[in-house]
Amino acid sequence: MNTPNTHRTPQRFVKKSKPWFSSNGLLLYILPLASIPATIAAFGKGNLAGIIINAGGYALFLLAARLLRIGLIAEAAYEAKRVTRAPKWPLKTMAAIIVALATFVFAWLGARNSFLVAIAFGCGALLGMYLNYGFDPRVEKTILGGHGYTTEEIRQTIDEAESVILNIENANNKIRNAEFNKRIDRICDTARNILVELEANPAAIRRTRKFLLVYLDGASKVTAGYASTHQQAVLTSDLEQNFRHVLDSIETVFKEQKEKLLEEDLFDLDVQMEVLATQLKNEGVV
Repeated sequence: MNTPNTHRTPQRFVKKSKPWFSSNGLLLYILPLASIPATIAAFGKGNLAGIIINAGGYALFLLAARLLRIGLIAEAAYEAKRVTRAPKWPLKTMAAIIVALATFVFAWLGARNSFLVAIAFGCGALLGMYLNYGFDPRVEKTILGGHGYTTEEIRQTIDEAESVILNIENANNKIRNAEFNKRIDRICDTARNILVELEANPAAIRRTRKFLLVYLDGASKVTAGYASTHQQAVLTSDLEQNFRHVLDSIETVFKEQKEKLLEEDLFDLDVQMEVLATQLKNEGVV
C-alpha cells in the first residue's frame, strides 16, 4: 500500500472535469446537420409537415446528444470509484431510445420508407448507440465487511473527505510559500492514501471515518486560517514559524494514522485532536 504511486490512484477531482473535454458523443451533434437544408427546402415550399418532421428530428438528435454527454460524465464518475451508487437516471439509454425514435421518424415520414423498413432503421440506430456507447451502469458498487456501516455511509464518508481535501488544496493555492505548499501537498497525498485504503479495506471504516471527519477537518481549518492571514499580508516570522510547527504535527499524525489503520484497532484521535487544538490556540495560527 505504500508504493510511490499508490496515492495517485484516486484523483477524483481531476476525473470529474475530463469528460467535458472528451469527444465522445459529439457525433450526435453532427449527424442531424443534414436535416437543416431539408428544413429550409420544406420552408421554401410551404411544406408544414416537412418543416415539423425535419426540425423536430433535429431537435430530438440534439436532445439525445446532450443526454448522452451527461450520461458519459456520470458513467466516468461511477467508474472512478469503488464504492458508489449507479447513476440516478439512465441518460445514455434514454439518448439511445430518442436517437432510435428520431431515426424512425426520418425514415418513415421524411424519406417515405415503409413502416417496417423505418422500424428496421430505428432498431439499427438503437443497436449502433449500444455498440458505440453502451447503456448506463445500473449496479450499485457495494462492499463487504463494512462493520455496521452501510455502503451509502461509506460512500458519503469518502465524498465528504474528498471535499475537505479539495478545500485544503484550494487554501494551499493561496499560500505563496514553496516549502508550505509541498508539505500541504504531502498531507493531501497521505489523506488520499487513507481513502484508497478505506475503499480497498472497508474493515477500517470505524477508525478511518473518525479520522477523516475529525482530524482532516481540523487540518483544513488550520490551512484555511493561515491562507486567510497570508492573503492579508500581516504575516510575522513568529506566525510563519508557528505554522511550520503545526504542519510538523499534522504530517506526523497523518503518517502515524495511515500506518495504524493497517495494524491496530485503537488509536486515540480525541487526544491527538485536543493536543493539536491547544497548539493552534497557543500559537495563534487560527
